[in-house]
Amino acid sequence: MKSSAYQIIAGLGILALGILIGGTTSRNEDAYFKLATSNSTVPVPLPKSMEVFGEQIPMDDPIVKESLTRELYSNTYWHSNTLLMLKRRTRWEASIRTLLREEGVPEDLVYLMAAESAFQPTALSPSGAAGLWQFMPATGKEYGLQVDGQIDERYHLKKSTLAAAKYLKSAYEKTGSWFLAAASYNMGLNGVLRQMERQNENDYFRMAWNEETGRYAFRIAALKLILEHPEHYGYQVPPEELWRAERGRTVVVDSTVSNWGKWAQREGLSYKEFKRWNPWVRDYHFSNTSGQRIEIELPLNP
Repeated sequence: MKSSAYQIIAGLGILALGILIGGTTSRNEDAYFKLATSNSTVPVPLPKSMEVFGEQIPMDDPIVKESLTRELYSNTYWHSNTLLMLKRRTRWEASIRTLLREEGVPEDLVYLMAAESAFQPTALSPSGAAGLWQFMPATGKEYGLQVDGQIDERYHLKKSTLAAAKYLKSAYEKTGSWFLAAASYNMGLNGVLRQMERQNENDYFRMAWNEETGRYAFRIAALKLILEHPEHYGYQVPPEELWRAERGRTVVVDSTVSNWGKWAQREGLSYKEFKRWNPWVRDYHFSNTSGQRIEIELPLNP
């Protein structure tokens, strides 16, 4: 008797879920999102139309829908990473968007950066890509970043963002598409141009890619959906839980620094705090044999 009751309840639950899953129309979308924000692991609906970088994603293509679904589920249910991304973004996103806008590239490129580093400024991949934009050392140097044992500007928010914008703008000029420019960020511009020539195609969504590059644009799109509407995907982060941008001040250094820890203490903060504000300073000293001027960021009120 008890077993039968459980079966009836389970059956009703499955039926209700089936009704919701059966068609994610506007009429039941609110109820569907409500179910998705519970602790249940359920599918979440795709948008009927979507654009990223100002370019339309062909949502009427079933393969496109399957690919976006995969990335949307992967990030919706990768709770620790996505929750930390939501908390971090408020510290960095406004500054990055401003820089992208000033450079004349789409602000949606911030979601490419999210796909690369999850808004973690000290991110370092096993392959050696570093910083918010995950530049490899050679590419960083090619686009004007200083990368050596004492200074690594791949970890510098402003300079790495400007370098990424420069790279992506150049890739867009050569490919004619921001999605293809994004693909080049993943596999290299020469690789994308080679695939365009081989396939006689200039539409990312009509092209065959390797596994990683084939998922890349959809990961960016999925992160845009989740980060712009986290409540639709079960994330409720109170405003006081978000990590806010901090006001700072700039100090110019144009001489040798024998010990950054002692230098930081004279400025009223620890070496640990100094490194948090300046992760691009990579050594305990700065020889500065060429008389270079560098701008050190410090908290406004240490």
